[in-house]
Amino acid sequence: MDRKDLLTIIDDELLDHLYGFCYARTNDSYEAEELCSDIVYELVKASAASGEIGNPYPFIWKVARNVYADFSEKRGRHSAVFYEGDPEKVLGSAEAVEEEDNTETLTLIFRRIAFLTKAYREVMIAFYLDGLSTAEIAKRLNTGEGTIRQRLFSAREKIRSEVEEMKDKYNKPVALDNIDFVFWGTGNPGWGDPRHVCTRQFSRHIVWLCRKKPRSASEIATELNVPTVYVEEEMEILTKGENGEYGLLRRLDNGKYAINFILLEKDVFEKATALYTAQIPRICDAITEYIEKHKEEYLAFPYLNKKVDLNLILWQQVKHLATIYSNNVVWYLEQKYFKDIRKTDRPLTVFGYEDNGQYYGVGCDGADAYNVCGYSVVHVENIYITRIRKHFDCSVDVSNDPQLQLAIRAIGGLSVEALTEKDKEHAAKAIECGYLYREGNMLYTKILVSDLKDRHLFDLSYRLNAGSFAKEAEATADKLAALFKKAIPDYLMGEWVYANALANAPVLDAVVECLIEKGLLVPPENGIGAEGCYMFVQK
Repeated sequence: MDRKDLLTIIDDELLDHLYGFCYARTNDSYEAEELCSDIVYELVKASAASGEIGNPYPFIWKVARNVYADFSEKRGRHSAVFYEGDPEKVLGSAEAVEEEDNTETLTLIFRRIAFLTKAYREVMIAFYLDGLSTAEIAKRLNTGEGTIRQRLFSAREKIRSEVEEMKDKYNKPVALDNIDFVFWGTGNPGWGDPRHVCTRQFSRHIVWLCRKKPRSASEIATELNVPTVYVEEEMEILTKGENGEYGLLRRLDNGKYAINFILLEKDVFEKATALYTAQIPRICDAITEYIEKHKEEYLAFPYLNKKVDLNLILWQQVKHLATIYSNNVVWYLEQKYFKDIRKTDRPLTVFGYEDNGQYYGVGCDGADAYNVCGYSVVHVENIYITRIRKHFDCSVDVSNDPQLQLAIRAIGGLSVEALTEKDKEHAAKAIECGYLYREGNMLYTKILVSDLKDRHLFDLSYRLNAGSFAKEAEATADKLAALFKKAIPDYLMGEWVYANALANAPVLDAVVECLIEKGLLVPPENGIGAEGCYMFVQK
Protein backbone atom coordinates (compact mmCIF):
# COMPACT_ATOMS: atom_id res chain seq x y z
CA MET A 1 0.00 0.00 0.00
CA ASP A 2 1.01 3.63 -0.45
CA ARG A 3 2.55 5.24 2.66
CA LYS A 4 0.06 8.11 2.50
CA ASP A 5 -2.75 5.60 3.12
CA LEU A 6 -1.15 4.39 6.35
CA LEU A 7 -3.28 6.62 8.58
CA THR A 8 -6.52 5.23 7.17
CA ILE A 9 -6.05 1.99 9.11
CA ILE A 10 -5.17 3.63 12.43
CA ASP A 11 -8.55 3.30 14.19
CA ASP A 12 -9.61 3.14 17.84
CA GLU A 13 -9.01 -0.61 18.02
CA LEU A 14 -5.44 -0.33 16.75
CA LEU A 15 -4.77 2.59 19.11
CA ASP A 16 -5.99 0.49 22.03
CA HIS A 17 -3.60 -2.30 21.01
CA LEU A 18 -0.75 0.19 20.77
CA TYR A 19 -1.61 1.58 24.18
CA GLY A 20 -1.62 -1.94 25.62
CA PHE A 21 1.81 -2.52 24.08
CA CYS A 22 3.06 0.66 25.77
CA TYR A 23 1.35 0.03 29.11
CA ALA A 24 2.98 -3.39 29.44
CA ARG A 25 6.43 -1.83 28.95
CA THR A 26 6.21 1.28 31.12
CA ASN A 27 5.87 2.13 34.79
CA ASP A 28 2.41 3.66 34.69
CA SER A 29 -0.38 4.99 32.50
CA TYR A 30 1.26 8.41 32.14
CA GLU A 31 4.42 6.94 30.64
CA ALA A 32 2.28 4.63 28.46
CA GLU A 33 0.36 7.60 27.06
CA GLU A 34 3.61 9.45 26.30
CA LEU A 35 5.13 6.44 24.55
CA CYS A 36 1.95 5.76 22.58
CA SER A 37 1.88 9.39 21.43
CA ASP A 38 5.49 9.10 20.24
CA ILE A 39 4.63 5.98 18.22
CA VAL A 40 1.65 7.65 16.56
CA TYR A 41 3.78 10.71 15.80
CA GLU A 42 6.36 8.53 14.02
CA LEU A 43 3.58 6.82 12.05
CA VAL A 44 2.24 10.22 10.98
CA LYS A 45 5.73 11.21 9.80
CA ALA A 46 6.06 7.91 7.95
CA SER A 47 2.77 8.49 6.15
CA ALA A 48 4.04 11.83 4.85
CA ALA A 49 6.98 10.18 3.09
CA SER A 50 6.71 8.84 -0.44
CA GLY A 51 6.94 5.20 -1.38
CA GLU A 52 5.20 1.89 -0.87
CA ILE A 53 5.02 -0.52 2.07
CA GLY A 54 3.88 -4.13 2.06
CA ASN A 55 1.64 -5.43 4.80
CA PRO A 56 1.05 -2.32 6.96
CA TYR A 57 0.71 -4.11 10.30
CA PRO A 58 4.26 -5.53 10.52
CA PHE A 59 5.47 -2.05 9.52
CA ILE A 60 3.42 -0.42 12.30
CA TRP A 61 4.73 -2.79 14.97
CA LYS A 62 8.28 -2.35 13.71
CA VAL A 63 7.90 1.41 14.20
CA ALA A 64 6.43 0.78 17.66
CA ARG A 65 9.37 -1.39 18.70
CA ASN A 66 11.90 1.12 17.36
CA VAL A 67 10.25 4.00 19.22
CA TYR A 68 10.16 1.90 22.38
CA ALA A 69 13.87 1.12 21.99
CA ASP A 70 14.66 4.85 21.76
CA PHE A 71 12.38 5.49 24.72
CA SER A 72 14.17 2.85 26.81
CA GLU A 73 17.59 4.29 25.93
CA LYS A 74 16.53 7.82 26.89
CA ARG A 75 15.00 6.53 30.13
CA GLY A 76 18.25 4.73 30.95
CA ARG A 77 20.35 7.87 30.31
CA HIS A 78 17.97 9.89 32.46
CA SER A 79 18.17 7.43 35.35
CA ALA A 80 21.96 7.41 35.27
CA VAL A 81 22.16 11.18 35.50
CA PHE A 82 19.19 11.99 37.63
CA TYR A 83 18.50 9.27 40.12
CA GLU A 84 22.02 9.13 41.54
CA GLY A 85 21.91 12.75 42.67
CA ASP A 86 20.24 14.38 45.65
CA PRO A 87 16.56 14.59 44.65
CA GLU A 88 15.86 17.56 46.91
CA LYS A 89 18.63 19.57 45.19
CA VAL A 90 17.59 18.55 41.71
CA LEU A 91 13.84 19.02 42.16
CA GLY A 92 13.98 22.03 44.40
CA SER A 93 11.60 22.87 47.20
CA ALA A 94 8.56 25.02 47.76
CA GLU A 95 10.80 27.92 48.80
CA ALA A 96 12.80 27.61 45.59
CA VAL A 97 9.66 27.66 43.55
CA GLU A 98 8.54 30.84 45.28
CA GLU A 99 11.83 32.53 44.48
CA GLU A 100 11.78 31.72 40.78
CA ASP A 101 8.07 32.13 40.13
CA ASN A 102 5.67 34.83 41.15
CA THR A 103 2.60 34.20 43.27
CA GLU A 104 0.26 33.96 40.29
CA THR A 105 2.35 31.28 38.62
CA LEU A 106 2.70 29.42 41.92
CA THR A 107 -1.07 29.41 42.25
CA LEU A 108 -1.39 27.98 38.76
CA ILE A 109 1.17 25.28 39.57
CA PHE A 110 -0.64 24.20 42.71
CA ARG A 111 -3.96 24.23 40.87
CA ARG A 112 -2.47 22.09 38.14
CA ILE A 113 -1.38 19.54 40.74
CA ALA A 114 -5.08 18.86 41.27
CA PHE A 115 -5.30 17.77 37.62
CA LEU A 116 -2.61 15.11 38.01
CA THR A 117 -3.62 11.50 38.48
CA LYS A 118 -3.58 10.10 42.01
CA ALA A 119 -0.10 8.56 41.82
CA TYR A 120 1.52 11.85 40.75
CA ARG A 121 -0.71 14.06 42.87
CA GLU A 122 0.18 12.21 46.07
CA VAL A 123 3.92 12.57 45.64
CA MET A 124 3.73 16.22 44.55
CA ILE A 125 1.66 17.15 47.59
CA ALA A 126 3.85 15.14 49.93
CA PHE A 127 7.05 16.65 48.52
CA TYR A 128 6.10 20.28 47.92
CA LEU A 129 3.40 20.87 50.54
CA ASP A 130 4.19 18.39 53.31
CA GLY A 131 7.96 18.80 52.91
CA LEU A 132 8.72 15.07 52.96
CA SER A 133 11.82 13.61 51.33
CA THR A 134 11.53 11.06 48.55
CA ALA A 135 12.61 8.35 50.99
CA GLU A 136 9.85 9.32 53.41
CA ILE A 137 7.27 9.42 50.62
CA ALA A 138 8.39 6.00 49.38
CA LYS A 139 7.93 4.58 52.89
CA ARG A 140 4.49 6.20 53.24
CA LEU A 141 3.31 4.81 49.88
CA ASN A 142 5.07 1.47 50.31
CA THR A 143 6.99 1.75 47.05
CA GLY A 144 10.56 2.26 45.86
CA GLU A 145 12.33 5.62 46.12
CA GLY A 146 13.26 5.41 42.44
CA THR A 147 9.58 5.25 41.54
CA ILE A 148 8.88 8.33 43.66
CA ARG A 149 11.71 10.24 41.98
CA GLN A 150 10.36 9.27 38.55
CA ARG A 151 6.87 10.46 39.42
CA LEU A 152 8.15 13.75 40.81
CA PHE A 153 10.28 14.42 37.78
CA SER A 154 7.52 13.52 35.30
CA ALA A 155 4.89 15.52 37.17
CA ARG A 156 7.07 18.61 37.50
CA GLU A 157 8.06 18.52 33.83
CA LYS A 158 4.42 18.17 32.84
CA ILE A 159 3.41 21.13 34.99
CA ARG A 160 6.31 23.29 33.78
CA SER A 161 5.40 22.66 30.14
CA GLU A 162 1.74 23.50 30.72
CA VAL A 163 1.81 26.38 33.18
CA GLU A 164 1.76 29.10 30.51
CA GLU A 165 -1.00 27.34 28.63
CA MET A 166 -2.94 27.04 31.88
CA LYS A 167 -3.24 30.81 32.22
CA ASP A 168 -5.80 30.74 29.43
CA LYS A 169 -6.98 27.16 29.21
CA TYR A 170 -7.42 26.17 32.84
CA ASN A 171 -8.80 29.41 34.19
CA LYS A 172 -12.02 28.99 32.21
CA PRO A 173 -15.08 28.21 34.37
CA VAL A 174 -16.42 24.68 34.57
CA ALA A 175 -19.66 24.60 32.58
CA LEU A 176 -21.28 21.23 31.94
CA ASP A 177 -23.87 21.27 29.20
CA ASN A 178 -27.06 19.41 29.96
CA ILE A 179 -26.94 15.72 29.04
CA ASP A 180 -29.93 13.49 29.73
CA PHE A 181 -30.25 9.73 29.35
CA VAL A 182 -33.43 7.71 29.30
CA PHE A 183 -32.68 4.66 31.44
CA TRP A 184 -34.53 1.38 31.31
CA GLY A 185 -33.98 -1.64 33.49
CA THR A 186 -35.10 -5.24 33.70
CA GLY A 187 -34.79 -7.65 36.60
CA ASN A 188 -34.59 -7.10 40.32
CA PRO A 189 -33.55 -3.52 41.23
CA GLY A 190 -33.30 -4.57 44.86
CA TRP A 191 -30.08 -6.39 43.93
CA GLY A 192 -28.46 -3.04 43.13
CA ASP A 193 -29.41 -0.43 40.57
CA PRO A 194 -26.47 1.54 39.11
CA ARG A 195 -28.83 4.23 37.78
CA HIS A 196 -29.16 5.57 41.31
CA VAL A 197 -25.54 6.79 41.32
CA CYS A 198 -25.82 8.61 38.00
CA THR A 199 -28.08 11.53 38.77
CA ARG A 200 -25.68 14.50 38.51
CA GLN A 201 -24.57 16.15 35.30
CA PHE A 202 -20.95 15.47 36.29
CA SER A 203 -21.68 11.72 36.39
CA ARG A 204 -23.50 11.78 33.07
CA HIS A 205 -20.66 13.64 31.34
CA ILE A 206 -18.14 11.05 32.54
CA VAL A 207 -20.34 8.19 31.29
CA TRP A 208 -20.86 10.01 27.99
CA LEU A 209 -17.12 10.52 27.42
CA CYS A 210 -16.49 6.79 28.00
CA ARG A 211 -19.26 5.64 25.63
CA LYS A 212 -17.11 5.04 22.55
CA LYS A 213 -13.52 4.81 23.72
CA PRO A 214 -12.00 3.94 27.11
CA ARG A 215 -10.81 7.04 28.93
CA SER A 216 -8.44 7.68 31.81
CA ALA A 217 -9.27 9.99 34.69
CA SER A 218 -6.68 12.50 33.50
CA GLU A 219 -8.17 12.57 29.99
CA ILE A 220 -11.63 13.28 31.36
CA ALA A 221 -10.27 15.87 33.79
CA THR A 222 -8.68 17.75 30.90
CA GLU A 223 -11.82 17.46 28.79
CA LEU A 224 -14.15 18.75 31.52
CA ASN A 225 -11.65 21.10 33.22
CA VAL A 226 -12.30 19.39 36.53
CA PRO A 227 -9.49 18.36 38.91
CA THR A 228 -8.57 14.71 38.47
CA VAL A 229 -9.20 13.95 42.14
CA TYR A 230 -12.92 14.56 41.63
CA VAL A 231 -13.00 12.57 38.40
CA GLU A 232 -11.24 9.61 40.02
CA GLU A 233 -13.71 9.55 42.89
CA GLU A 234 -16.71 9.81 40.58
CA MET A 235 -15.39 7.06 38.31
CA GLU A 236 -14.98 4.76 41.28
CA ILE A 237 -18.58 5.43 42.32
CA LEU A 238 -19.85 4.81 38.79
CA THR A 239 -17.81 1.60 38.58
CA LYS A 240 -19.06 0.18 41.88
CA GLY A 241 -22.67 1.17 41.28
CA GLU A 242 -25.12 0.72 44.12
CA ASN A 243 -24.05 -2.73 45.25
CA GLY A 244 -20.34 -2.81 44.41
CA GLU A 245 -20.89 -5.47 41.74
CA TYR A 246 -22.56 -3.70 38.84
CA GLY A 247 -21.83 -0.16 37.73
CA LEU A 248 -22.28 1.99 34.65
CA LEU A 249 -18.50 1.94 34.05
CA ARG A 250 -15.97 -0.87 34.09
CA ARG A 251 -12.25 -0.50 34.85
CA LEU A 252 -9.99 -2.11 32.27
CA ASP A 253 -6.64 -3.78 32.90
CA ASN A 254 -4.82 -0.75 31.47
CA GLY A 255 -6.36 1.54 34.10
CA LYS A 256 -8.83 3.21 31.76
CA TYR A 257 -12.60 3.15 32.11
CA ALA A 258 -15.18 2.03 29.59
CA ILE A 259 -18.97 2.13 29.50
CA ASN A 260 -20.60 -0.95 31.05
CA PHE A 261 -24.14 -0.84 29.65
CA ILE A 262 -25.95 -0.37 26.37
CA LEU A 263 -26.22 3.38 25.67
CA LEU A 264 -27.43 4.33 22.23
CA GLU A 265 -26.64 7.77 20.89
CA LYS A 266 -29.57 9.81 19.65
CA ASP A 267 -29.01 9.20 15.95
CA VAL A 268 -28.50 5.45 16.43
CA PHE A 269 -31.60 5.20 18.61
CA GLU A 270 -33.73 7.06 16.09
CA LYS A 271 -32.49 4.92 13.19
CA ALA A 272 -33.26 1.76 15.17
CA THR A 273 -36.76 2.83 16.22
CA ALA A 274 -37.55 3.92 12.65
CA LEU A 275 -37.08 0.32 11.51
CA TYR A 276 -39.90 -0.70 13.86
CA THR A 277 -42.24 2.25 13.42
CA ALA A 278 -42.25 1.64 9.67
CA GLN A 279 -43.99 -1.68 10.40
CA ILE A 280 -46.62 -0.39 12.86
CA PRO A 281 -49.54 -0.33 10.35
CA ARG A 282 -48.80 -3.94 9.45
CA ILE A 283 -48.50 -4.92 13.14
CA CYS A 284 -51.77 -3.23 14.10
CA ASP A 285 -53.68 -4.83 11.25
CA ALA A 286 -52.42 -8.28 12.25
CA ILE A 287 -53.34 -7.75 15.92
CA THR A 288 -56.81 -6.43 15.08
CA GLU A 289 -57.53 -9.37 12.81
CA TYR A 290 -56.27 -11.82 15.43
CA ILE A 291 -58.38 -10.32 18.23
CA GLU A 292 -61.53 -10.45 16.14
CA LYS A 293 -60.86 -14.08 15.27
CA HIS A 294 -60.10 -15.22 18.84
CA LYS A 295 -62.44 -12.97 20.86
CA GLU A 296 -64.42 -15.86 22.34
CA GLU A 297 -61.25 -17.68 23.41
CA TYR A 298 -60.09 -14.60 25.31
CA LEU A 299 -63.46 -14.32 27.07
CA ALA A 300 -63.55 -18.04 27.89
CA PHE A 301 -60.46 -17.98 30.08
CA PRO A 302 -61.31 -19.04 33.71
CA TYR A 303 -60.69 -15.80 35.62
CA LEU A 304 -61.61 -15.78 39.32
CA ASN A 305 -63.50 -12.47 39.09
CA LYS A 306 -67.28 -12.34 39.41
CA LYS A 307 -67.37 -10.70 35.98
CA VAL A 308 -64.89 -9.72 33.31
CA ASP A 309 -65.04 -7.88 30.02
CA LEU A 310 -62.98 -7.97 26.84
CA ASN A 311 -61.60 -4.48 27.42
CA LEU A 312 -59.83 -5.49 30.66
CA ILE A 313 -58.61 -8.72 29.08
CA LEU A 314 -57.09 -6.90 26.12
CA TRP A 315 -55.42 -4.34 28.38
CA GLN A 316 -53.86 -7.29 30.21
CA GLN A 317 -52.74 -8.88 26.92
CA VAL A 318 -51.75 -5.79 24.92
CA LYS A 319 -48.11 -5.69 26.06
CA HIS A 320 -47.64 -9.24 24.84
CA LEU A 321 -49.51 -8.64 21.59
CA ALA A 322 -47.33 -5.59 20.88
CA THR A 323 -44.14 -7.68 21.07
CA ILE A 324 -45.09 -10.05 18.24
CA TYR A 325 -43.03 -8.28 15.59
CA SER A 326 -40.06 -7.77 17.91
CA ASN A 327 -40.11 -11.46 18.88
CA ASN A 328 -39.84 -12.39 15.22
CA VAL A 329 -36.96 -9.93 14.74
CA VAL A 330 -35.15 -11.33 17.80
CA TRP A 331 -35.36 -14.83 16.36
CA TYR A 332 -33.64 -13.74 13.15
CA LEU A 333 -31.05 -11.66 15.02
CA GLU A 334 -30.12 -14.63 17.17
CA GLN A 335 -30.10 -17.23 14.41
CA LYS A 336 -28.26 -15.17 11.79
CA TYR A 337 -25.96 -12.87 13.75
CA PHE A 338 -25.63 -13.53 17.49
CA LYS A 339 -26.05 -17.29 17.86
CA ASP A 340 -22.53 -17.82 19.18
CA ILE A 341 -22.57 -14.83 21.53
CA ARG A 342 -23.30 -15.66 25.15
CA LYS A 343 -26.09 -13.54 26.57
CA THR A 344 -25.37 -11.56 29.73
CA ASP A 345 -26.99 -13.02 32.83
CA ARG A 346 -27.33 -10.92 36.00
CA PRO A 347 -30.16 -10.12 38.46
CA LEU A 348 -30.62 -6.65 36.95
CA THR A 349 -29.55 -5.10 33.65
CA VAL A 350 -29.90 -1.44 32.71
CA PHE A 351 -29.82 0.03 29.24
CA GLY A 352 -30.73 3.37 27.75
CA TYR A 353 -30.37 6.02 25.10
CA GLU A 354 -29.53 9.68 24.76
CA ASP A 355 -32.72 11.62 25.41
CA ASN A 356 -34.26 12.71 22.11
CA GLY A 357 -37.09 14.73 23.65
CA GLN A 358 -39.74 12.08 23.10
CA TYR A 359 -41.39 9.91 25.71
CA TYR A 360 -42.07 6.25 25.01
CA GLY A 361 -44.27 5.03 27.84
CA VAL A 362 -43.33 1.43 28.40
CA GLY A 363 -43.16 -0.27 31.75
CA CYS A 364 -44.26 -3.41 33.56
CA ASP A 365 -43.63 -4.03 37.26
CA GLY A 366 -44.61 -7.00 39.38
CA ALA A 367 -44.17 -8.20 42.94
CA ASP A 368 -44.70 -11.40 44.91
CA ALA A 369 -46.13 -11.84 48.39
CA TYR A 370 -46.64 -14.88 50.58
CA ASN A 371 -49.28 -15.84 53.14
CA VAL A 372 -51.44 -12.79 52.59
CA CYS A 373 -55.21 -12.64 53.18
CA GLY A 374 -55.67 -16.41 53.09
CA TYR A 375 -53.49 -17.06 50.02
CA SER A 376 -50.11 -18.77 50.18
CA VAL A 377 -48.82 -16.92 47.09
CA VAL A 378 -49.92 -13.64 45.52
CA HIS A 379 -48.37 -12.08 42.42
CA VAL A 380 -49.48 -8.59 41.34
CA GLU A 381 -48.47 -6.88 38.13
CA ASN A 382 -49.24 -3.67 36.28
CA ILE A 383 -48.24 -2.03 33.02
CA TYR A 384 -47.78 1.71 32.63
CA ILE A 385 -47.62 3.56 29.36
CA THR A 386 -48.69 6.94 28.02
CA ARG A 387 -52.37 6.02 28.47
CA ILE A 388 -52.01 4.30 31.85
CA ARG A 389 -50.44 5.57 35.05
CA LYS A 390 -48.46 3.28 37.32
CA HIS A 391 -50.26 1.70 40.28
CA PHE A 392 -47.14 0.33 41.96
CA ASP A 393 -43.53 -0.62 41.25
CA CYS A 394 -41.72 -3.88 41.88
CA SER A 395 -40.72 -2.81 45.40
CA VAL A 396 -44.33 -2.72 46.61
CA ASP A 397 -44.93 -4.55 49.88
CA VAL A 398 -48.30 -6.22 49.34
CA SER A 399 -48.56 -7.28 52.97
CA ASN A 400 -48.49 -3.60 53.99
CA ASP A 401 -50.62 -2.16 51.17
CA PRO A 402 -54.22 -1.91 52.48
CA GLN A 403 -55.76 -1.25 49.05
CA LEU A 404 -54.13 -4.27 47.43
CA GLN A 405 -55.11 -6.36 50.46
CA LEU A 406 -58.73 -5.33 49.99
CA ALA A 407 -58.50 -6.36 46.34
CA ILE A 408 -57.27 -9.78 47.48
CA ARG A 409 -59.97 -10.15 50.14
CA ALA A 410 -62.69 -9.16 47.65
CA ILE A 411 -61.87 -11.82 45.01
CA GLY A 412 -64.87 -13.88 46.07
CA GLY A 413 -66.84 -10.88 47.33
CA LEU A 414 -66.45 -8.83 50.52
CA SER A 415 -69.34 -7.47 52.57
CA VAL A 416 -69.20 -3.74 53.23
CA GLU A 417 -70.72 -4.37 56.66
CA ALA A 418 -67.69 -6.51 57.58
CA LEU A 419 -65.32 -3.56 57.08
CA THR A 420 -63.96 -1.39 59.85
CA GLU A 421 -64.16 2.37 59.47
CA LYS A 422 -60.49 2.41 58.50
CA ASP A 423 -61.11 -0.37 55.96
CA LYS A 424 -63.95 1.66 54.45
CA GLU A 425 -61.64 4.61 53.92
CA HIS A 426 -59.14 2.39 52.11
CA ALA A 427 -61.95 0.73 50.16
CA ALA A 428 -63.07 4.10 48.82
CA LYS A 429 -59.56 4.74 47.56
CA ALA A 430 -59.37 1.24 46.09
CA ILE A 431 -62.61 1.86 44.17
CA GLU A 432 -61.28 5.21 42.94
CA CYS A 433 -58.06 3.67 41.60
CA GLY A 434 -59.87 0.72 39.94
CA TYR A 435 -59.02 -2.15 42.28
CA LEU A 436 -62.63 -2.66 43.43
CA TYR A 437 -66.24 -2.06 42.39
CA ARG A 438 -69.40 -2.15 44.50
CA GLU A 439 -72.65 -3.99 43.93
CA GLY A 440 -75.17 -3.34 46.70
CA ASN A 441 -73.50 -4.19 49.99
CA MET A 442 -70.73 -6.20 48.37
CA LEU A 443 -67.31 -5.27 47.09
CA TYR A 444 -65.70 -7.22 44.25
CA THR A 445 -62.23 -7.21 42.74
CA LYS A 446 -62.21 -5.37 39.42
CA ILE A 447 -58.63 -6.06 38.34
CA LEU A 448 -58.28 -9.42 36.61
CA VAL A 449 -57.44 -12.33 38.91
CA SER A 450 -56.31 -15.81 37.84
CA ASP A 451 -55.21 -18.94 39.64
CA LEU A 452 -51.43 -19.20 39.70
CA LYS A 453 -51.58 -22.52 37.87
CA ASP A 454 -53.22 -20.71 34.93
CA ARG A 455 -50.31 -18.37 34.16
CA HIS A 456 -50.38 -19.77 30.63
CA LEU A 457 -53.19 -17.29 29.87
CA PHE A 458 -50.79 -15.33 27.62
CA ASP A 459 -50.22 -18.34 25.38
CA LEU A 460 -53.19 -17.36 23.24
CA SER A 461 -51.56 -14.03 22.37
CA TYR A 462 -48.15 -15.59 21.84
CA ARG A 463 -49.63 -17.90 19.21
CA LEU A 464 -49.69 -14.90 16.92
CA ASN A 465 -45.86 -14.99 16.90
CA ALA A 466 -45.59 -18.25 15.03
CA GLY A 467 -44.60 -17.48 11.45
CA SER A 468 -45.81 -13.89 11.62
CA PHE A 469 -44.06 -11.23 9.53
CA ALA A 470 -41.23 -13.58 8.49
CA LYS A 471 -40.07 -11.60 5.46
CA GLU A 472 -40.41 -8.16 7.05
CA ALA A 473 -38.86 -9.27 10.37
CA GLU A 474 -35.81 -10.76 8.67
CA ALA A 475 -35.20 -7.53 6.72
CA THR A 476 -35.49 -5.51 9.96
CA ALA A 477 -33.10 -7.87 11.73
CA ASP A 478 -30.52 -7.49 8.97
CA LYS A 479 -30.54 -3.70 9.30
CA LEU A 480 -30.54 -3.75 13.10
CA ALA A 481 -27.61 -6.17 13.21
CA ALA A 482 -25.51 -3.83 11.08
CA LEU A 483 -26.48 -0.89 13.30
CA PHE A 484 -25.78 -2.73 16.57
CA LYS A 485 -22.37 -4.01 15.46
CA LYS A 486 -21.23 -0.43 14.87
CA ALA A 487 -22.81 1.09 17.98
CA ILE A 488 -22.24 -1.58 20.66
CA PRO A 489 -18.74 -2.39 22.01
CA ASP A 490 -17.72 -6.00 21.46
CA TYR A 491 -17.62 -6.74 25.20
CA LEU A 492 -21.28 -5.64 25.52
CA MET A 493 -22.57 -7.59 22.53
CA GLY A 494 -24.04 -10.19 24.89
CA GLU A 495 -26.63 -7.52 25.77
CA TRP A 496 -27.85 -6.99 22.19
CA VAL A 497 -31.38 -8.05 23.17
CA TYR A 498 -31.66 -4.88 25.26
CA ALA A 499 -30.61 -2.73 22.33
CA ASN A 500 -33.43 -4.36 20.40
CA ALA A 501 -35.83 -3.63 23.27
CA LEU A 502 -34.93 0.06 22.93
CA ALA A 503 -35.50 -0.08 19.19
CA ASN A 504 -38.97 -1.54 19.82
CA ALA A 505 -39.81 1.19 22.37
CA PRO A 506 -42.41 3.15 20.33
CA VAL A 507 -44.44 0.11 19.30
CA LEU A 508 -46.58 -0.48 22.42
CA ASP A 509 -47.88 3.09 22.56
CA ALA A 510 -48.60 3.02 18.83
CA VAL A 511 -50.45 -0.30 19.05
CA VAL A 512 -52.53 0.96 21.98
CA GLU A 513 -53.52 4.11 20.08
CA CYS A 514 -54.45 2.01 17.06
CA LEU A 515 -56.65 -0.35 19.09
CA ILE A 516 -58.31 2.60 20.81
CA GLU A 517 -59.04 4.14 17.42
CA LYS A 518 -60.53 0.84 16.23
CA GLY A 519 -62.75 0.62 19.33
CA LEU A 520 -61.12 -2.52 20.72
CA LEU A 521 -59.62 -0.74 23.74
CA VAL A 522 -61.16 1.90 26.01
CA PRO A 523 -58.58 3.84 28.06
CA PRO A 524 -59.20 4.52 31.77
CA GLU A 525 -60.36 7.96 32.75
CA ASN A 526 -57.46 10.10 33.98
CA GLY A 527 -55.11 7.23 33.19
CA ILE A 528 -55.79 5.23 36.35
CA GLY A 529 -58.06 2.21 36.67
CA ALA A 530 -58.19 -1.59 36.56
CA GLU A 531 -56.81 -1.54 33.01
CA GLY A 532 -53.38 -3.10 32.73
CA CYS A 533 -53.39 -4.34 36.33
CA TYR A 534 -53.78 -8.04 37.14
CA MET A 535 -53.12 -10.66 39.81
CA PHE A 536 -52.32 -14.36 40.24
CA VAL A 537 -53.13 -16.16 43.50
CA GLN A 538 -52.67 -19.58 45.03
CA LYS A 539 -54.57 -20.96 48.01
